[in-house]
Amino acid sequence: MKLSDFDFDLPEDLIATRPARPRSSARLLVAEGDSILDLHVHDLPDLLGSGDRLVLNNTRVIPARLSGRRRRSTPAGPVEAKIEVTLLEPVADGGWRALARPLRKLGPGEEIVFSDALAARVTAKADDGVTLAFNLTGDDFDAALAEAGAMPLPPYIAAKRPADARDRDDYQTVFARHAGAVAAPTASLHFDAALLDALREKGVQFTEVTLHVGAGTFLPVKVEDVTTHRMHGEWGEVTAVAAEQINATRAAGGRIIPVGTTALRLIETAADAAGRMHAWRGETEIFIYPGYRFRVTDALMTNFHLPKSTLLMLVAALMGQDRVHRIYAHAVARRYRFFSYGDASLLIP
Repeated sequence: MKLSDFDFDLPEDLIATRPARPRSSARLLVAEGDSILDLHVHDLPDLLGSGDRLVLNNTRVIPARLSGRRRRSTPAGPVEAKIEVTLLEPVADGGWRALARPLRKLGPGEEIVFSDALAARVTAKADDGVTLAFNLTGDDFDAALAEAGAMPLPPYIAAKRPADARDRDDYQTVFARHAGAVAAPTASLHFDAALLDALREKGVQFTEVTLHVGAGTFLPVKVEDVTTHRMHGEWGEVTAVAAEQINATRAAGGRIIPVGTTALRLIETAADAAGRMHAWRGETEIFIYPGYRFRVTDALMTNFHLPKSTLLMLVAALMGQDRVHRIYAHAVARRYRFFSYGDASLLIP
């Protein structure tokens, strides 16, 4: 299975830099078998019904992008220089792994000041980033980060414009609860209170799980044989209650529909070979590509993904490679908006 099998031509102007407003007004491509319909996200209550269960990722994106100044003592006196930092994930001792730019001159022991309240010391350095120990912890750290940080927009948006105040709302789901993600579960961005209420009225049920989406979701696949690619790890949790809800729906013959590839990867990790869900907590590195046998997933709501990405491979595993090529060709021809702030699809094998 070659990387080139998952390539397609995407016009640059189809990459969305702002979401649809209201959220549920985004377009929705519905692919069931070989049929394709062009609808909108607010049509979901007409497509789903009693017995269906949507699985939502309730992770909360932190304002992980920080701009600061590093301070270093020299024989001539203290020296300051601008540093851009993107937090990646917490580490066991309370610190954070982070990307830093410029990295070359940054060394262990140096201090970076981000605001009057927030500063960090470099405790370790590697080829791909640094580990930081902040001067604050707990709620104090959260409050200072909220004040000093910006939302970590994906590279394909950040290259076109900086994050601003709108992104603090736009790049967060309405059911975000547990802070820890540095990228949004973007299919979930299409839901608003009115849509959730309309779905409940139709008898659709909801289960929440948590997967803290990491920056690794944007890493390119660098191997030509995709089966040799190693996935990044992301921390997640499926509670005992969530597992019981999914098992009960499956036993009753209902459909399990994760909203987003993050929710899908997590529930597939927590399911056993017989398709029974169990409470689960830890890091998942599950890599889903064509040939994978899905254990609990019956359909998927997801945005449109990058060429040659692991997320496109996951979609191809669910729908089949030829079918996905047709779906994406249709989306490009009908000028659907792509990637994190783009339109959505409902994929039913």
